[in-house]
Amino acid sequence: MTERILTYAEAIREAIGQAMETDENVFMLGEDIGIYGGAFGVSGDLYQRFGKDRILDTPISELGIVGAAVGAALVGMKPIVEIQFSDFTAQAMDQIVNQAAKIHFMLGGELSVPLVLRAPSGSGTGAAAQHSQSLEAWFAHVPGLKVVMPSSPYEAKGLLLAALDDPNPVIFLEHKLLYKTSGHVPEEQYRIPLGTSNLVRTGKDLTVVASGVMVSRSLEAAESLKDSGVEIEVIDIRSLSPFDMGPINESILKTGKVMLVQEAPKHGGFMAEVAAQISEGPALFSLTEPIRRLCGMDVPIPYAPQLEKSVVPQLDDIIANALEVHRGS
Repeated sequence: MTERILTYAEAIREAIGQAMETDENVFMLGEDIGIYGGAFGVSGDLYQRFGKDRILDTPISELGIVGAAVGAALVGMKPIVEIQFSDFTAQAMDQIVNQAAKIHFMLGGELSVPLVLRAPSGSGTGAAAQHSQSLEAWFAHVPGLKVVMPSSPYEAKGLLLAALDDPNPVIFLEHKLLYKTSGHVPEEQYRIPLGTSNLVRTGKDLTVVASGVMVSRSLEAAESLKDSGVEIEVIDIRSLSPFDMGPINESILKTGKVMLVQEAPKHGGFMAEVAAQISEGPALFSLTEPIRRLCGMDVPIPYAPQLEKSVVPQLDDIIANALEVHRGS
């Protein structure tokens, strides 16, 4: 049987379409998601299929978009918010942090806010400092929010359908460089539970923990190093909150070495939390080398292509750092 292949963007669109077909309370709102099809083409033909009452084009007001979604969620709807760039969530942080994340707790559990906020994140498209940030650590620091970063088309569909089932607000971060990548995606509806990390490659010499687009780069690095006799185990932390340390600890107990890879700046990044949890957990005394963090530089993303590449980990950086950790240098 021929494997069914979809792009990352198509997998997200299919999940939204299937959810809307199944549940009339699901709708989507955001800037240019209707006739235009979304800033990155993700919503595609959903406007033609479901009409203007369920695919709502909004004014350019992120605070208003999320506020409307919070209100809709409180009366039983299941809104999907699309923010054109994750950077623009800064305009809506009051509604995200002080309303969506807090209402369930402030009202003693009497009401929930079943809202999914989708946002393209990351660099690599030449969009410069205000359109290229990786802000996952912001959201992971907020109690009441769930945060996921799918790294493949299969994960994108399964995690989005699971997020739409969840009664809590979920921040769904989609790396822009992944939209055109492709992979196997079943046609039927399936769910990947939130709060799970995923072992995507086995190895015995080094554990690499990665998120978002860094997962595919780490897998490529692992394949390149295989011929050098270095077997790398790769773990995808597709859910940042809730967070699953189980596969990471199990892997370190086996390999004794770990490297944490993220695109976001090093200072205050989510991989610092991962490193802290390793240091507090059962695998700490299995380490034969210090924990290595390979992260973006602590600078705004530059516009010039060569500078943009230089400030976030690339394939060669992952290979070089993996070899250093493996050799103990």
